[in-house]
Amino acid sequence: MTTAPAQAGWRFRQPSVIPGFGLTLGFSLAYLTLIILIPLSGLIWRSAALGWIDFWAIATDRRTLNALEISFGTAFIAAVVNVVFGTLVAWVLVRYRLPGRRIVDAMVDLPFALPTAVAGIALTTLYAPNGWIGKLLMPLGIKVAYTPLGIVIALVFIGLPFVVRTVQPIMEEIDKEVEEAAATLGASRFQIITRVL
Repeated sequence: MTTAPAQAGWRFRQPSVIPGFGLTLGFSLAYLTLIILIPLSGLIWRSAALGWIDFWAIATDRRTLNALEISFGTAFIAAVVNVVFGTLVAWVLVRYRLPGRRIVDAMVDLPFALPTAVAGIALTTLYAPNGWIGKLLMPLGIKVAYTPLGIVIALVFIGLPFVVRTVQPIMEEIDKEVEEAAATLGASRFQIITRVL
């Protein structure tokens, strides 16, 4: 008889739909706090200690402006290159059945598989003055490693797959008849790509 009230008072917890949810949520929140929130709050705390005059002096310092110019300039150039060539690569992969198409399709995903640090080290090694590609470019007076050109190449390498994999499914949904209709109406290939696709 004593076991019935004890069992009535004891409530069994329903098992979670996602096993280990509490543990993974705790780990994720701890990681977020240690890696992102604490450094970000330190940055805000340090910036708040500055007055407006000091903040403006740092924001308009020549080194800060050069860093922003290189960052935004190289990102803009890489974005333009990625949009143009990523669209062309996606179009070729969707519309043409050429030999080696599967290899090209797999090579597009290579930057996804490589960690960014490994990609950076590999690109620096290739484009360094004694690297495979750098050796060929040095006699022409072109230095790539540790220059804005090298940053653009790295950003293109990392960003091109994002453009291709975003545009490719959309191009697969567009019927080939739409392109053929535009061609029969007198549109050039450039007009078909820019206006139809």
